[in-house]
Amino acid sequence: MRRIGEDGEILNLQKTLSNNPDAEGFLSHGPATGGTSLIDRDRVAVWWLPLERVGEADWPSLEALLSAEERTRAERFHFERDRKVYIAAHAACRGLLTYCLAEPADSWRFSVEDHGKPELICPEGGPRFRVNISHTRDFAAAALTQDHDIGIDVEWLQRSAETEGLARRMFAESECRQVVEASDAEKLDIFLGFWTLKEAYVKAIGKGLSQPLDAFSFDLNAASISFRDSSADDPDCWFFERCRPGPEHLMALAVRHPDKTRLTVDTRQAPLDYLLDLARA
Repeated sequence: MRRIGEDGEILNLQKTLSNNPDAEGFLSHGPATGGTSLIDRDRVAVWWLPLERVGEADWPSLEALLSAEERTRAERFHFERDRKVYIAAHAACRGLLTYCLAEPADSWRFSVEDHGKPELICPEGGPRFRVNISHTRDFAAAALTQDHDIGIDVEWLQRSAETEGLARRMFAESECRQVVEASDAEKLDIFLGFWTLKEAYVKAIGKGLSQPLDAFSFDLNAASISFRDSSADDPDCWFFERCRPGPEHLMALAVRHPDKTRLTVDTRQAPLDYLLDLARA
């Protein structure tokens, strides 16, 4: 079973998500209360937050959800739009953790792995929760599950990119061919479709820029992966979903799972009022 969005209309195999707080899905049962969890090994929760929903007076509250280190890092951004989307992504991440796991937003601590991937620090002997975040122009997202590798990527569809040159340098041959042969109207969508899936996978495995992007390839229609070296990874252990959460953004999710048929994914717009209430608590 998969739960993606609310009233998700399928267009060209990309789901358009809307926000309906009355929709079914395990996130509609939250927030979790003390001693309970909405997340287990077969569940994935994703929140996405468009910055157009955030009022100017809301930013101090969202920033208050961040750790002191995160607030310091936010202040280092030269451009205000970059500072805000960083704040939105980390506030959404902390809010999602609290919503699903019933611990205070300021209690979450992270370590950084060898290639820069942040990992949630969990109590020894307890469940290992895994989280990943992404942000782009005016949009942020966070994804959460238990035990399994997870990655998420979001991209802005209005960006300028030298798609054919980048595809030739970085994509597998089959992917590059699709980008080159696409019409001008479809070229950027197809390029970013591959790019978001690749970034989500690379973020999930935690290898960052050390992982060559042409060592694996995707089928966009099936959202499935294959590997140039068949011993590199098992494609059957990977679940991928690609979505269009709004007219200007693409989002892709990658989850390693031993039995994808058991996996439930609940994806929805982050409840801004909940995040603001957390900050006031």
